[in-house]
Amino acid sequence: MIKYLSFFFNSWSKPILFWITSIVLLILCYVFENPIFENICFIIFGLLISVFFQLSKKEWLKSIVTAFLFGGTVFFLFIIYLVTAFFIEQDTPDTWADHLTIPKNIQIDNPVDMEFGGRLEDMKPDSITNRVVTKTEFQLYNSFQPGLYEYDFWVGKIESGKIYLKAFEITHNEALSDDRLARSSSLYIYNPTDSIMKFGTSDHFTIYEGDWGKPYAGRFEVWFKPDNGKKERKLFSKNYKIEGWMR
Repeated sequence: MIKYLSFFFNSWSKPILFWITSIVLLILCYVFENPIFENICFIIFGLLISVFFQLSKKEWLKSIVTAFLFGGTVFFLFIIYLVTAFFIEQDTPDTWADHLTIPKNIQIDNPVDMEFGGRLEDMKPDSITNRVVTKTEFQLYNSFQPGLYEYDFWVGKIESGKIYLKAFEITHNEALSDDRLARSSSLYIYNPTDSIMKFGTSDHFTIYEGDWGKPYAGRFEVWFKPDNGKKERKLFSKNYKIEGWMR
């Protein structure tokens, strides 16, 4: 192996030619989806081996150039992978909600569409945000794309703390966007009065499960974490027909 590499990389032109040939072969493998792609990747790593070989021969400048060629090849391969993965994901339908059914024996509301124009916080319809509310209430809004949502929450006297959402697909009770939803939907609230006060988001949060045009039933729970260190508690729950965001 060392003897072969010594013959192949004993000049400036050969490692450069080898690098260019590898790049061309990589492109061809991606275009024609040829299974020899894995073998070519293995060959490319011969560049890394050649670096150590040239270092052992104290060919410092050659080894530096070859190392840069190796790094450039790996970087190029990584970019090709990202671009390919992106387009594959765009062309691959999300089947998560394909077999879900919306129950007919429970109350399920539709999110209210937002009105676009002006500042983001002004996009929620006045007919909803300015209505008189006399008890704890929750309202979900469709943002500018399916799967993106905002909400308002009305609540009476309550200590200072943070509210956030949990969401579940109703028929299987599966948590939705569990790793991000609490953070992206959190709001600081405090109401020392006996009157109902409204709190609402000024930016959207995302439900990732499912796809556009594939509605399903989701249960949204409003949870409260007090600043005084007391135990977190659920304040409210409401069902909505929702869609996931198309990635």
